[in-house]
Amino acid sequence: MKKLLLMMALMALVFTACEPEDDHDHDHEGELITTLVMSLTAEDNSTYEFRFEDLDGEGGNEPTITTQDLPSGTTFSAAISVLNESEEPVEDITQEIEAEAAEHQFFFAASNNNVSVTYNDDDGAGNPLGLSSTLTTSGTGSTSLTVTLRHEPDKSAMGVSSGDITNAGGETDIEVTFDFNVQ
Repeated sequence: MKKLLLMMALMALVFTACEPEDDHDHDHEGELITTLVMSLTAEDNSTYEFRFEDLDGEGGNEPTITTQDLPSGTTFSAAISVLNESEEPVEDITQEIEAEAAEHQFFFAASNNNVSVTYNDDDGAGNPLGLSSTLTTSGTGSTSLTVTLRHEPDKSAMGVSSGDITNAGGETDIEVTFDFNVQ
């Protein structure tokens, strides 16, 4: 009888340990991101748009990337929108990123000193997010800007709060390189 009770107790522990986690524990589902738009507004209110579209997702057709040349010596307000345009209606993933700001961060890497980006928003705990930023151009020449969205980066790691992706960890949700000229 004692053996039977002991086996039942052990089985109860095993079944309890195998129960799924509570629903409030968020499990990143890797949403399909088909479109990233970086809208730039200069101090004189002229607007520019950098756009990445891959409507069929990874594989299949090549993505479409459009940019515009930017004037040198200009400061822009930059806003990023992230969408899934394969759904009807279009899913605005930007809202989810904003709602889960502590779990996300955009990183910006320019190929040279013609472009710099600073964060204008944070995750509510003082760590950068990157949906809103300031982009500044200087000098002239061709350049590229790589925009990376990381899910669950280590925001306390060295350099991450200043935009250095090196120690961020986490998973890359999307990474896009925009090539353009500063004139």
